[in-house]
Amino acid sequence: MKTITASLFILLSLNSFGQTATYNADVSCILYEHCTSCHHDGGIAPFGLMDYQEATAAAYGIYQAVNAGTMPPWPPNHDYNQLAHERLLSQEEIDIINEWVNGGTPEGQGTAPQAPVYLSNEEITNPDLVLTMEQYTVNSIGNDVYRCFVIPTGLTEDVFITEIEVIPGNNEAVHHVLLFQDITNTPQQLDNNDPNPGYTHFGGTGSSQSKMIGSWVPGQGRKVYPSGMGVRIPAGADVVMQIHYPTTANGQTDQTKVNIKYTTGFVREVYIAPPLNHYSLNEGSLVVPANSVSTFSCDYQVPNQYDLTVLDVAPHMHLLGKSITVWAETPSNQTIPFIQINDWDFHWQGFYDFKNPIRIPAGSTVYSTATYDNTSNNPNNPNNPPQLVTAGESTTEEMMLVYFSYTLYVPGDENIVIDGSTSHPTHTCNNQFVGLDEFEAEDLWIYPIPAIDILNISSDGNWSQFRITDVAGKVIKQVSGVRSVDVSDLSAGIYHLTAISKDKVATTKFVVQK
Repeated sequence: MKTITASLFILLSLNSFGQTATYNADVSCILYEHCTSCHHDGGIAPFGLMDYQEATAAAYGIYQAVNAGTMPPWPPNHDYNQLAHERLLSQEEIDIINEWVNGGTPEGQGTAPQAPVYLSNEEITNPDLVLTMEQYTVNSIGNDVYRCFVIPTGLTEDVFITEIEVIPGNNEAVHHVLLFQDITNTPQQLDNNDPNPGYTHFGGTGSSQSKMIGSWVPGQGRKVYPSGMGVRIPAGADVVMQIHYPTTANGQTDQTKVNIKYTTGFVREVYIAPPLNHYSLNEGSLVVPANSVSTFSCDYQVPNQYDLTVLDVAPHMHLLGKSITVWAETPSNQTIPFIQINDWDFHWQGFYDFKNPIRIPAGSTVYSTATYDNTSNNPNNPNNPPQLVTAGESTTEEMMLVYFSYTLYVPGDENIVIDGSTSHPTHTCNNQFVGLDEFEAEDLWIYPIPAIDILNISSDGNWSQFRITDVAGKVIKQVSGVRSVDVSDLSAGIYHLTAISKDKVATTKFVVQK
């Protein structure tokens, strides 16, 4: 009972006869899928891309950005290692945008697909712990400010973070956020010594005992740890929120908050640490002479007693950073690629999840090499003319850190799916996968409707994967080799279930009720 839908046939026909791409038929869904999560009213981007008028006003900028590869922002090299939740356009999507702009940005016949609805920037709707900083007016005249805010948790027992998200109070002012837990009271003393909310401190918190528990960079949503894993917050700990405010934020106010879901049950503890750092470089000190391009390296040997499971990686450099590569070598001489960034961008950095957790055998060695450009050819060089730069906490100094989130390995960890999508899918519009045979929804049966805990799937199709997306098109979860999906963790609402095989897809809607 295989059919090609009428809309899909029309779209394929238009492409075959070389018709100019239009906003309604071709471009809108690309923007909905890749851009509007930031480019909407109240989003972190400075302008919206929610309708034809907004898209045409920004058309040439879109054209330049997608061809330069700067938007959507995704610094890692996809060819070195495919990471989870990649923000990448396929070449087909870039070609469609080019055709639309070069063709005069036509709106096209009919109407565009329904735009995503962004009711809130918060993804955790029922947090166990909400931590909100005191309202702060930014004082960043002439220099970026790194301000730490101390928030008591009031916890009476140790808890383990299972989900965490940062909600910036002012998207125009907040550049990035680092979160730490601390039980020494040192951050609180530093806060008490400053008459204004918080205290200024670059790098860490001013306490050597603070431990990182999370972060936020533009475009990042909630962090969800695999089932049975979590990051510890000790009883009585303070959470220290370090926020980077750029000079352009001077005079603006901010009140950022953190939403946390946690458990107190048995959980494998996840640790966040930078075993690769500029304190242990093979070349000695991190010193970049003026008018030079310098490369540094470091390595760390995993203890011989146990294997590790690594969930993500986060390289960190400053304005002179040019490129960085991180990998591991096992005792059996197997190379494990983690991440490679060939064009470092100080303004787009964060924790990058792996598609599946990576097992690092005991005795493996983790490596990193990083290159710094301290010449006038570097447009981000803070000094003109270039000057000697050494390691330090100021933006105009340099760092080389590589953070990992990791836990002790348990057999089967490498089979956990963090992001089950394959390499970038064929161009999609209205949830149709162009170029693949489209099955009618009648060929895909799901029950019960509405679903509460479990969604059962029945079909004659030989599906390899099932993907659940929200009404905005964001992938919520993806599973393989099953005929039922746990939806107990989904909020009440409408979702799409897409079944995928080698040569076909089928999509249908379902409702979750609480």
